[in-house]
Amino acid sequence: MADSVNHTISQLGIGIDKFLHQYLDVSPILYWSAVTVILLVVCLASYLFTRGLIIRLIHASLRRTRNKWDDLFIEKRVFVPLSLLAPVIVFNYAGSLIHGFPQALLRLAYPLAIFAIVMALDRLLSAGLEVYRRKPIARRWPMKGYVQVVKLLLYISAGIIAVCQLLDQSPWAFLSSIGALTAFLLLIFRDTILSFVAGIQIVSNDLMRVGDWIEMPKFNADGEVTEIALYTVKVQNWDKTITTIPTYRFMEQSFKNWRGMKISGGRRIKRSIYIDQLSVRFCDMDMIKKFRKIQLLQNYIDAKLKELDEYNRVHDVDDSVVVNGRRMTNLGTFRAYLVEYLRSKPEIRNDMTFLVRQKAPGPDGLPLEIYVFAADTKWANYEAIQSDIFDHVLACVGEFGLRVYQRPSGHDLGALCAREEAKTGRITNAM
Repeated sequence: MADSVNHTISQLGIGIDKFLHQYLDVSPILYWSAVTVILLVVCLASYLFTRGLIIRLIHASLRRTRNKWDDLFIEKRVFVPLSLLAPVIVFNYAGSLIHGFPQALLRLAYPLAIFAIVMALDRLLSAGLEVYRRKPIARRWPMKGYVQVVKLLLYISAGIIAVCQLLDQSPWAFLSSIGALTAFLLLIFRDTILSFVAGIQIVSNDLMRVGDWIEMPKFNADGEVTEIALYTVKVQNWDKTITTIPTYRFMEQSFKNWRGMKISGGRRIKRSIYIDQLSVRFCDMDMIKKFRKIQLLQNYIDAKLKELDEYNRVHDVDDSVVVNGRRMTNLGTFRAYLVEYLRSKPEIRNDMTFLVRQKAPGPDGLPLEIYVFAADTKWANYEAIQSDIFDHVLACVGEFGLRVYQRPSGHDLGALCAREEAKTGRITNAM
């Protein structure tokens, strides 16, 4: 059947050639004009037939399958470039049948066929990458950079083969002739080589994944990684702007990855309040009685009083002087309260670093730092937990006879001036 079709096409081509050849002696221009028009019409018809019928039949058959991944072949238009092969085949075949047809024109068909195939492979790789990106492993092993390298090699290879076909040379001879341009080519593809090596290191060492929260201050990047490609890494910042960073820069500059925080399930709270140092004092019995009424402190105060009484008795301390021996302070009791308060909150991780500590005093007061980990790593929930803690801390600090230090504001200075003016006025009236 195929042999008969080929024979029929050959006879048809020979017949057309003989029909047109009779005009060659009369008018060569008319002859070649007619050949050109007929070739263009036949090539266009073959393209429209392939694109309008065969490609549509392929798409229709793909839509009828139960698989969802093959729908990407339609979405990425994988088979559309292959419709260019039909006019190339027709042009090459018809040209070989026409007597005296220039061979240089026939060689022009090969580059078009090569790039049609490469375009189809390009779209096939894009469809395969999209299928891969829908799998959970894609976040751990992003492949876009490697796919881009394969595409780049495909187009370079296609370009070399196309040029060799036009020049009628062997690809190996062509490559050997450009050996002197190696340094120049390395300079052109410097970023490509560096980015490719950096991409391998990022993936193999698991430095970064799609979805990770990273910070890279030099590039003002602070957000979630949305794409790891061959040349660039895209980061969507928390203000919804996009920062694009060259891939190889991650091997040259330091960056912070917050993935460990998410995996651990705890997010650090590290914040201080500043205590007015003049408000720190020893506890008297009235204060101790008041503190004992706080439920979270009852066991602490009983144990602490027993410990201090035992120490002072053993060392025969003279308690007539307040600085002798060991005594409870309102600041120490407040620290103990904060420890018990935080341990009672289910939102705080007790199995991670847990500190309520004093830091070195300064001109702004005595820093009392809370260093714990919240059990919820989501930003909004974490901020709510932290705010609730310090709302409570600031509200109850006065119950322990302590004052929070803050620099005087204009309102404070105005109130002070008003009191001084009132005092001066009372003294003047008295005189």
